[in-house]
Amino acid sequence: MSKVFYQNFQRHAHGEGLKGHSTHYCAGCGHGVIHRDLAEVIEELGLQDRTILVSPVGCAVFAYYYFNVGNTQAAHGRAPAVALGHKLANPEAVVISYQGDGDLASIGLAETISIAQMGLPITVIFVNNATYGMTGGQLAPTSLIGQRTSTSPDGRTSAMGQPLRMAELIASLDGPVYVERVALYDAKNRIKARRAIRKAITLQEEGRGYAFVEILSECPTHLRLLPVETEKWIREKMEPVFPLGVKKDLAREPWFRPAPPRFEPEEILGYCGADPAAGPRPSPVWPAHFAKRDVSLKLAGAGGDGAQTAALLLTRAAIAQGFDATHIPSYGPESRGGTSYADVHLAAHEVLNPAAPAPDVLIAFNAPSLAKFAGTVPAGGVIIYDSTVIPDPGLLPPGRRVLPVPITQLATGLGRPQVRNIVALGALQAATELLPADALLAALRLVLKDKAAILPLNESAFAAGQQAVAPVAV
Repeated sequence: MSKVFYQNFQRHAHGEGLKGHSTHYCAGCGHGVIHRDLAEVIEELGLQDRTILVSPVGCAVFAYYYFNVGNTQAAHGRAPAVALGHKLANPEAVVISYQGDGDLASIGLAETISIAQMGLPITVIFVNNATYGMTGGQLAPTSLIGQRTSTSPDGRTSAMGQPLRMAELIASLDGPVYVERVALYDAKNRIKARRAIRKAITLQEEGRGYAFVEILSECPTHLRLLPVETEKWIREKMEPVFPLGVKKDLAREPWFRPAPPRFEPEEILGYCGADPAAGPRPSPVWPAHFAKRDVSLKLAGAGGDGAQTAALLLTRAAIAQGFDATHIPSYGPESRGGTSYADVHLAAHEVLNPAAPAPDVLIAFNAPSLAKFAGTVPAGGVIIYDSTVIPDPGLLPPGRRVLPVPITQLATGLGRPQVRNIVALGALQAATELLPADALLAALRLVLKDKAAILPLNESAFAAGQQAVAPVAV
């Protein structure tokens, strides 16, 4: 066994006995052959310590249990984007994106095409077995016309679309340097498949460019055939639709030798818009009066209400204070109206979950947001809502601190309704004292450093929000 494979697979029986030496793949599955060839090529080229394998959501989802290299598990379809991040962060790494047809050619199609067009040296191994193997044998982008699947029991028709020929599609782009389709159904083709894998990795190692190898692979389980019969099906049914051979092979000179990125704190702060000359952050004083170690907030409103901007200001101010903080935006389908929201977490040491399904604090800029999220605030939490646009909030959950603030009215009174989000931040600060007012104002001044003319207005909006807090018991 290649040393690129772990000697025992801990996923199975904790690595003990016969199961500790067996993969999870079905008998006759092509993944086993591809894994063997990939491991042996990595070993032959002496690249084990430089290789990062990005495994997909699909049949190869557990590849990191088998390959003794750097491993990353990507979200469904996002393996090329993860591979790109690895390559840019560590240009000397040999990054391999290993994906199936559902992962690469369906949910991940946009990432696949856009990153192939970039042409950076990444190796993509595309395993095409014409079905969603892991999830139950559903119709895949590469399923053949007439092929029966769990979601096309009478066979794929033209109305379901034609099979997607990924090798030809990728070869038509300007970015890739090498594209080939191979198969595994006999010894001759298995040798060609191994050579293609080796070439694709070598081209990356030499810095020549993006390489894509499509491998027609057997899936006896979902074809309901014996392994030998499945090999015949690949040869007689699949190969005519997906012709084998080299689709693109450019003689490109080595070109990708960038210096590795630098991670000096001063440069990172500069990229984030912070002032590197501002000196060290202050020793954080956690608002223990509000929570022991972690506070979650949700800022929700219509598009244009400024919830996302307010959330970013809050997050920046918390980080500047020395806390860990995260911000996750969520946009609804409406650019105006409806509700979009931002989840913010502040933590004394580390945010463990950036989502805020049960926020300690809710700021609602419109009625749909209040109706949608008020019930998610746990007992003892705080609800701040814009009483200008929500004159009647209806029945709100008891045991919460509810603060109706005329956010829009105050902003309009200052001559600019757009500063309603800054009014809301002022109200939040006065109501909770999660962060010092100076910290929030410092973040605001930093963001507006190139728009000094509107800074006084925003500072007035913040002060108006502070002065307007009037708690109401429910």
